[in-house]
Amino acid sequence: MGMSVSISAAAETDAEQILKLQYLCYQSEAELYGDYSIEPLTQSLDDLRAELGRGCVLVARLGEEVVGSVRGFVDAEGTAEITGLIVHPRLQRHGLGGRLLAAVEERLAGEWAAKRFRLATGQRSEGNLRLYRKWGYRSTGTTEVTRKLTLVTLEKEPDKGVAHALATTA
Repeated sequence: MGMSVSISAAAETDAEQILKLQYLCYQSEAELYGDYSIEPLTQSLDDLRAELGRGCVLVARLGEEVVGSVRGFVDAEGTAEITGLIVHPRLQRHGLGGRLLAAVEERLAGEWAAKRFRLATGQRSEGNLRLYRKWGYRSTGTTEVTRKLTLVTLEKEPDKGVAHALATTA
């Protein structure tokens, strides 16, 4: 990538930067689906702060700037729901999304005992679908949210060795 981006657990003080980055990153999704009322664009700072306390939230930093983030929560059956994977537009297509995904998978499998990973994205979000398939996710179903938006659900089993190696060497 040519720059030093570090990935670590998010702190409560990161909430505002994460929310601003989320708003920036989801503009293209909102445009793609013609819907600017999607949850990432309407989430409040208080709701985001609550998420920071409930699960595994990671940030990617370039210096002091939060340039990426991802969230994960494990349910009672051991399924980790991965959400909110965002990378600043100027840093996209440099592998940071994959590094964040590998890091959250590693933490959820290790610290939270996840037995499987699940995430979802819109059916027209080809870049997201390509990234998730590259990381071993397979489509398990679709859900029509609105006439314009169908979510594709993807899952995979933990692969501790590969995720750890990629997270630590990338």
